[in-house]
Amino acid sequence: MGFIEYKQKGYIGIITISRPKVLNALNISVLNEMNRVLEKVDIKTTRCLIITGAGEKAFVAGADIGEMVNLTRSEGEAFGKRGNDLLRKIEMFSIPVIAAINGFALGGGCELALSCDMRICSDNAVFGQPEVGLGIMPGFGGTQRLSRLIGLGRAKELIYSAKKINAEEAYRIGLVNAVFPLEKLMLEAEKMATGIARNAPIAVRYCKEAINLGIEMNIDQAITMEETLFGKCFETLDQKEGMNAFINLSRNKNFINK
Repeated sequence: MGFIEYKQKGYIGIITISRPKVLNALNISVLNEMNRVLEKVDIKTTRCLIITGAGEKAFVAGADIGEMVNLTRSEGEAFGKRGNDLLRKIEMFSIPVIAAINGFALGGGCELALSCDMRICSDNAVFGQPEVGLGIMPGFGGTQRLSRLIGLGRAKELIYSAKKINAEEAYRIGLVNAVFPLEKLMLEAEKMATGIARNAPIAVRYCKEAINLGIEMNIDQAITMEETLFGKCFETLDQKEGMNAFINLSRNKNFINK
């Protein structure tokens, strides 16, 4: 595929957006290609995804302004829906998704990062929703996910002012989970993904489902849903093997201690 590279490393899938000459800007082709890549990910052999950008300057510097400049109202709405459909697919994807943010994450790039389960970034990363400076607004979920993640006041400040923040500030306000030197970013992303991948995959998928759906329910509905998913875990081989292994290990330790 032209703009999306996919690589499998053990149980980890790595998606790289590769338009480095335009700082990996999102256009229709990129959105369509990423959608096709996600549809081909085999969750039986892949337990965690990492999304990053090609090069050392940008994760994704935004949507492609050249492609948007002459859009009509209906075309703009359709472009927003295409982006939102993809980002919602990432957000609700069966397995965890980590954004490894290697530079600029502006506009649609910041929104892409927000759709991932976790975000880690390089120390040269820059974040922002600068759309109002271009006469538009965030159109790929930025007005919704950013406020849910960092709170209404901070989200409104960033969106209304179109200001950019650095990696340190992004970490301080909870936009990212961790900051690393650029040269160590992918190593740390793979380390995080490996830590997730070594756990029971069905249980991890149920956890993601419970968190993502539960946040949109009232607490009583969410707890009921959690109970159902908790019960479903007891139908899995992972539960049988995991608990029996724990019991056997505990017995062996007690025997040794005696």
